[in-house]
Amino acid sequence: MTTGNPAGASVTTGNNPYTMVQAVWLVAGKVKTIHGEPVRGAAVTVLPLVAVGSHYVNTDDQGQFRTMYQLNIAQVTEFSVILTVKKKGLQTAHAYVNYGQPGKSWEVPITLREPEEDPTLLSLADLISGLAPRLKQLGPADGLSAKSEKDYTRGVTDFLDQHRPEQAVPLLSRVLQRDPSCIACRVMLGLAELGWNDWDGGNQALAESVNATLANKKMARPETMVAYGAWVSWQHDPEKAEPFFMEALKYAAQDALALQELGRAILLTHRYEDAAEDLKKALAAGAGPEARLLEVEALLGAGRTDDATVEMNRYLDGRDVKKMPPRVRQVWANLQDRQKAVATYAKAKPPKGQERVDFLRQPPADLIRGLEPAKDQEQLVSILDGMGTKIVELINNFPNTSSLEAIHQEKLSRKGAVSLSQNQKFRYLCIVPRETWGPSFIEYRADFAGKEALPRGLAEGFMLTKGFVSAALIFHPIYRSESTFRYLGVQKINGRNTFVVAFAQTPGKAHLSGNFQQNETSMMTFSQGLVWIDDANYQIVRIHTDLLTPLPEVRLEKVTLNIDFHEVQFSHEKGSLWLPEEVTVALDWNGKRLRNQHKYSDFKIFNVDATERIGKPKESAQTSKELQEIKDSQ
Repeated sequence: MTTGNPAGASVTTGNNPYTMVQAVWLVAGKVKTIHGEPVRGAAVTVLPLVAVGSHYVNTDDQGQFRTMYQLNIAQVTEFSVILTVKKKGLQTAHAYVNYGQPGKSWEVPITLREPEEDPTLLSLADLISGLAPRLKQLGPADGLSAKSEKDYTRGVTDFLDQHRPEQAVPLLSRVLQRDPSCIACRVMLGLAELGWNDWDGGNQALAESVNATLANKKMARPETMVAYGAWVSWQHDPEKAEPFFMEALKYAAQDALALQELGRAILLTHRYEDAAEDLKKALAAGAGPEARLLEVEALLGAGRTDDATVEMNRYLDGRDVKKMPPRVRQVWANLQDRQKAVATYAKAKPPKGQERVDFLRQPPADLIRGLEPAKDQEQLVSILDGMGTKIVELINNFPNTSSLEAIHQEKLSRKGAVSLSQNQKFRYLCIVPRETWGPSFIEYRADFAGKEALPRGLAEGFMLTKGFVSAALIFHPIYRSESTFRYLGVQKINGRNTFVVAFAQTPGKAHLSGNFQQNETSMMTFSQGLVWIDDANYQIVRIHTDLLTPLPEVRLEKVTLNIDFHEVQFSHEKGSLWLPEEVTVALDWNGKRLRNQHKYSDFKIFNVDATERIGKPKESAQTSKELQEIKDSQ
């Protein structure tokens, strides 16, 4: 027998003139995660839709697999297979591949997803139930030929009624081979493939349906744009998803699902008032409870606590919130916390005999010594814009970083004398999570063996503090409307001329809040303070914050934070980052005074790989990363 023949080549065996001609089909593919990372050791089953046996292979280190079939060309003129891919911890994926006649072969992409969906997004089940029933009855006007009607009806029945996507997908694919102009048929195929966990096939079908719609607006249907907009939103990119929902509304202005998903996309970009308006329209158009829960979130984000309470009560409709799904309970808890915070800060007063600290009107004199006061507020917007641009650039270009953190913790007497102290060192890691709504950092500590670690001393009454890179996020453009700002003037800091801006968060609107808990009593904390911005490049040089007001309910009198930033240049890397270098946190609580000092040095960049493992931080599964050896030091 001849060996080594290319895929699709014809071969004969022996010298017998009656020997049948054989054809070779290559079945090959690559398995990856939704983030594009190769999946090693996935089990792949290849099931031909002709009377030959299945093949079983595993993916290699690059996530690739391949196998070959040599079949009698007189009996098999067209070859198609169903692929089933399994990997522990990930959802099983499927794909239908029709290679047609010999000579055709390509690498089939297979994406394996996490077992659970993001509860803040439209679920796949809700997308299918919202769109597929609209596409059940198609005809010539939709591009479906009479010859294909039987296959389409059977395919839809297998998909929606019999729940047999492995039969539905080949039938619907056959329909599209005959009727490629049937855009609605392509959407139905895409939904069936997604329902079968064929993530790549579903994406391709929906993308092709969008392109076909844009090329032929006479065949346009809102379902096409809603389906693809949902797909884009699942990639955690609501800004790119929004235009598809807007396009859907051009074809059906009162489409409840399009309005709901438009509202969701806008909500996820933090435009709360606009989101609330679109979700109100969705409810008027007949959207279900999901739209009302989204409206609660939008109203809460806009600071309209009373309106959010009304809509939350409508959503619950007398049901016990404790028996509701986790996401509903979380929205309800956020509403309760915001109501409590607004009421607390409205009536808050400084301790007896003390004046209320007000950074906007009268910042502490020791912080602005040498300040050249501003004549007016004309420069404020341009300063905030310049600072905001730098923060956006930092988020977009931020590499995974680590640094050596030296922590000095102190207990102080009421007169300020140090009564007890301790020193510790860690590697401090900071990353930007890949899947998150809004700008954020994840910061945590590791010991020198590479495992997640916490500073000791909490049981002895010392204070644990972190999250200092995140402190600058309050000035991100997304969050700017949640604070009041005042330009104070120009001051020289560490040899740099800086703009000085005072700020104070608004409790009814601010999303970047702290939390302080004493026993069973928990309180949201909000900040006021000063920020110093380099007048040459708009980089933040220093941040100083204090409590917006003391919180007597938890006996919290004062929490001050002072961060000095400096420029970090990494070898072999273009550009630089401005990161915290020295941080001081001081707390007055329940008669106790505590102070932590943090110093950062030896900044490095690390990449994801399998050389060095960092344990998963308890507060976020998203930071389960494997560190490559740290490549570049300062």
